[in-house]
Amino acid sequence: MSHKRMPKRKAAIAVGGVAALGAAALLLPNANASQDPDQATAGGTAGARTLKAADASGLAGRLQKILGDAFAGSYYDSGKQQLVVNVVSGDSNVIVQAKKAGAVVRQVDNSMAELKAAAQTLKTRATIPGTSWAVDPRTDKVLVTADSTVTGANWNRLRSTVRGLGSGMATLEKSSGTFKTFVSGGDAIFSQVQGGSVRCSLGFNVTASDGSPAFLTAGHCGVAAKKWSDSETGQPIATVDQATFPGAGDFSLVKYDDPNTQAPSEVNAGNGQSVQINQAADATVGETVFRMGSTTGLHDGQVTGLDATVNFQSETDPNGVDTVTGLIQTDVCAEPGDSGGSLFTQDGSALGLTSGGSGDCTSGGETFFQPVTTALQATGATLGGGGGGGGDNGAGDQAGAGDQAGAGDEAGAGAGDQAGAGDQAGAGHQAGAGGDRIGGGADPSGTGAADDGSSSLTDSR
Repeated sequence: MSHKRMPKRKAAIAVGGVAALGAAALLLPNANASQDPDQATAGGTAGARTLKAADASGLAGRLQKILGDAFAGSYYDSGKQQLVVNVVSGDSNVIVQAKKAGAVVRQVDNSMAELKAAAQTLKTRATIPGTSWAVDPRTDKVLVTADSTVTGANWNRLRSTVRGLGSGMATLEKSSGTFKTFVSGGDAIFSQVQGGSVRCSLGFNVTASDGSPAFLTAGHCGVAAKKWSDSETGQPIATVDQATFPGAGDFSLVKYDDPNTQAPSEVNAGNGQSVQINQAADATVGETVFRMGSTTGLHDGQVTGLDATVNFQSETDPNGVDTVTGLIQTDVCAEPGDSGGSLFTQDGSALGLTSGGSGDCTSGGETFFQPVTTALQATGATLGGGGGGGGDNGAGDQAGAGDQAGAGDEAGAGAGDQAGAGDQAGAGHQAGAGGDRIGGGADPSGTGAADDGSSSLTDSR
């Protein structure tokens, strides 16, 4: 694979923020695959098409339009490689249409309108720091999660609200970690702020609407600092053009200062591997995804929810909450410094940008991602850096998958998150001084990050 060269030295900002990646994850793409036990009672799977996850997303979007109010969400059964569509109507014609389209039909009790109403009730009564909610189409309920900081009166308030929705409408789970944005601890892109430096991960190279080269990263990174460098002590090479956080998303468009910068549309996956990014796509519940970040390298997991709402503790107000809506929920791990890193599929679809979550890559946890399709639409950017290629935005028929979750409330809480105070960049985490390209296949960092050679992108189809 050829790599576009950069003028001057623009070393070690690998696409996906993989300078000094520790690619030590043994990827097992089907390890988390699940099959709903009730599916067999929904009319069977005879005639259902075998689909790739990206094709399932497109089919889900089309069926949502066809089925109208009868559509109650969908998910991808990665074990059988089939799309399961929830319907609430007993109309046999609705079921026939979905089956003819190649989906497995599953009749459920809760309509999408009811699930959205439940999410709105949670927004009104239980916007508490350390909580999240998203519709889980596999259970046909709203999954509510509380982190370890939700105790006492806040826990009682949340539990009472969930119980008030009814046992058939929502479930409440407790997370052992703490919901936080992953803004510190990496070594991909750096910015100097008062009190030290902050680090995040580059997500995907893009071309801005005016034709200039740029990249996407997390919005809380763009709010934390304006200028970004490829090394902890280096001169800035890129400037934030747009940043959204909190509110309706967590994404930033950062333009390279040198208008001649060129960068390929690919993710450096470590161990000499790279994944060409061909399009942006909407995530589908149940599909296997990969996450690349500058702290923990390459990890995989599954999408568990869409259109999630997350209530982060405000960085600027100890009594405040930074609510972000419209996120992808996953069981992929992440750690500080992975913020902004790329969520993608094995076949080269860009899905998301790392936002935040709880847990770590030792004990596990949940991580939320900003959908790339939304970020591209909001910023007017297209995939591919400075003419580096990479296809179009790719939303097309796949649009609509993000509408399946139904928890899309517009929170817009709080002022901009001034993350980064006290986020000290550690010694030994500087991007390598060699190389003059962005997105090379090998790890360009030259650091001592652990690499046991076990990471791989295994074909699960």
